[in-house]
Amino acid sequence: MAVVVNKPIPEFEAKATGGITVTHQSHLGQTLVLYFYPKDHTPGCTTEAMQFRDRYQDFVAAGAVVFGVSRDNMKSHEDFKAKLELPFELIADTEEKMCHMFGVVKNKIMYGKKVKGIERSTFLISPEGILLQEWRGIKVPGHVDEVLKAVQMLEKVA
Repeated sequence: MAVVVNKPIPEFEAKATGGITVTHQSHLGQTLVLYFYPKDHTPGCTTEAMQFRDRYQDFVAAGAVVFGVSRDNMKSHEDFKAKLELPFELIADTEEKMCHMFGVVKNKIMYGKKVKGIERSTFLISPEGILLQEWRGIKVPGHVDEVLKAVQMLEKVA
């Protein structure tokens, strides 16, 4: 089942840092921001994580919960989270179930070889579990501010 804007997100269950299990229903009543990124400890992903970190209190103030999602394992996530002092949890999607559900697995060319990679993408989910907005193939600069504005607009409408 793939995600579709203005429709409920499909059922899923995933493990995150901090011993948390995240499901399609675990955060009902809260705005949910899921950002998918290629790999822990890489330059672009580090920058993106730090930008979410630096604006985290603004997301919380607007009623949102933020999760980073990648295919890295829990140990890598724990190290990445500690190193960057991230105040939000990271979901370890080692089997790519969420990555496929959200359609972020893409064929890329790296050093002349075709590889399966993760397209940097962010999804905004309503307190009722409806996918409200998606950003795909994004560039890191300015992206976190754009997502925050969308979350804050929800707050004004509510």
